[in-house]
Amino acid sequence: MQDPGLKMFLFFSELLGRSVIDSEGKSLGKLVDLKVKMVELFPMVTSLRVRKRGAKETLALDWSEVESLNGNIVTLKPDAEKKFKPLELSEGEILLKEELLDKQVVDTYGAKIERVNDVHLLIANGELRIVHVDFGMRGIFRRLGWIKMVDFLTNWFFAYQLPEKMISWKYVQPLASDPQKKNLILNVTLRKLHELHPSDLADIIEDLDQGKRATVFKSLDTQTAAETLEEVDPKIQASLIESASEEKASDILEEMAPDEAADLLADLPEEKKSKLIQTMEKPHREKLEELLTFEEGTAGSIMTKDFISIQDDKTISEAIDEFRKTTHPLETIAYLYVTDKENRLVGVLTVRHLLLCVNEAPLSKLMNTNLIMIKPDEDVKEVEEIFKKYKFMAIPVVDEGNHLTGIITLRDAVESKYKEF
Repeated sequence: MQDPGLKMFLFFSELLGRSVIDSEGKSLGKLVDLKVKMVELFPMVTSLRVRKRGAKETLALDWSEVESLNGNIVTLKPDAEKKFKPLELSEGEILLKEELLDKQVVDTYGAKIERVNDVHLLIANGELRIVHVDFGMRGIFRRLGWIKMVDFLTNWFFAYQLPEKMISWKYVQPLASDPQKKNLILNVTLRKLHELHPSDLADIIEDLDQGKRATVFKSLDTQTAAETLEEVDPKIQASLIESASEEKASDILEEMAPDEAADLLADLPEEKKSKLIQTMEKPHREKLEELLTFEEGTAGSIMTKDFISIQDDKTISEAIDEFRKTTHPLETIAYLYVTDKENRLVGVLTVRHLLLCVNEAPLSKLMNTNLIMIKPDEDVKEVEEIFKKYKFMAIPVVDEGNHLTGIITLRDAVESKYKEF
């Protein structure tokens, strides 16, 4: 560029279709796209895509060969015409018009899907970079060439001007339309999706078409995928888990709450379900196989195997040590369940009570033995009645011999009654 210190904002729509001329003013063709390297927080334009006069094919020219941008003209440096070359895309490169304009992106700031109407660019230090994405109506009118007329009319009739609706590129996660170009265009910004709350990420995935749902889901790490899958509409869960490889799908299911994983597996074809279960590690496999034996609408069908239990001959300090080691979700550890050597439920302690007791005191002396329990084959309506009456955070599930087999959390009970919860 003529002035390396020049700083100037412009919109991508204002560059598209501009005439490209050499240093002597000879017209060489039209600018039809920009090639961008997606490896930095604010990606840099590396090349122009130009359709030369009378040619069907397009060629590429390095951005460094641009001398100036004046009005509707892109002026090149001397001898730049000799440096045109076939257009090639390396790893991490995209064409701005082809891959971003009019495409869906994830706004990770607002946690929603948006359509890109224009791209805001900045020239600084001789480099051209993406800085904002335009989601608003101004972007559409700008591309149509109507923005001056629209501003005139809205100011004249309403003393109003359409506002800009732009967001910084650092909050944008593009989605690849070409499945051959990796799962996501941006590896460097992939972390943006992981930073969203699973509920927000689930909403975003639900708003995408089936192909892009799979693209986003397969890009997530195992833990994020598991947490998100638990929040996704059950009608979509099965297609997402089927889009992943068997190995990753099994890993995701192992990370999920057992009851959630069992519900998901129950919706899969029998052959697929069997393969995934057999791929899992033995402890996870055994938990799920047991949960899958319970009929829909029974207490066993909504119970989880994530809970903390300890034998009644232990002390408070030993129980606290056990509590510290747990990785179970917070909602499943409101209570500590006390069992005898035969795994029969004999008492319960709240976590609050546990933390306030003397460390060396025996659990058997402090636990509450007035127990409310439910059998796994009882109707979920009975579970609902217990929660209504006693206001518990969780209810233990025991077999005919009072052996502790699982618990039902308040959340799971509510979700069974209100599927949209």
